Amino acid sequence: MQTINAVQGAAHRARHPNIQVQQFLARLPMFGELTEQEIDRIAAGTNSVYAAKGEAVVQRGDPCVGFHVVVYGQVKLGFTSEQGAEKVVEIVGPGQSFGEALMFLDKSYIVFAQALADTMLLHVSKRTVFEEIERDPRFAHRVISGLSRRLHGLVRDVEAYSLKCSAERVIGYLLREEAGRTNGEGGVLEIELSAGKSVIASRLNMTPEHFSRVLHDLSQAGLISVDGRMVRVHDLERLRGSGF
Repeated sequence: MQTINAVQGAAHRARHPNIQVQQFLARLPMFGELTEQEIDRIAAGTNSVYAAKGEAVVQRGDPCVGFHVVVYGQVKLGFTSEQGAEKVVEIVGPGQSFGEALMFLDKSYIVFAQALADTMLLHVSKRTVFEEIERDPRFAHRVISGLSRRLHGLVRDVEAYSLKCSAERVIGYLLREEAGRTNGEGGVLEIELSAGKSVIASRLNMTPEHFSRVLHDLSQAGLISVDGRMVRVHDLERLRGSGF
């Protein structure tokens, strides 16, 4: 019985790590310039949220009473059409957040948020954010700056969907996957795809079949090789300058 309890306790601690909420919040760009006292006040209005792989974090139509920050794991934001087709709008990873804009607009969620892996998030309450803005309007400037960066990224996405061919979109995505990069043998760059191919395809406004065909074409050209979620780039500079 003690062994079983020890194993269960270890599993619980792995999924529910005792993180220092203040330290994590202080590392976020929007909170980076806050004082220790300000961080303490925000942490007091912050709750931990855990979602197993495939579990919903929020549903479309849920009221937005704060915003979420991913500690570990990954969350996809998307919506489902009347025909049942799913469109992934964004893939949110550690240190990234979602829900701020809706919180300020006092709107319900227009997308769903679903965990792509076992995920821990922090939920910062709307009341806490608004109280901090009333204390110091400069705090609003930092949050708006973060929203502006998000908007800039969305505009770049629209540009990519509109002006770039599918291969250029895939190459661009691979080159942005900084976190998963490791150097393999012989100078080969290894990029572990952070999400399933169907999710990435939807994010790039492609069908899964089309995404797979592009990966196959890049492999045939000798630019990459693919093994499950692992993509090996054999010549990074050639991939960057590829005429695909």
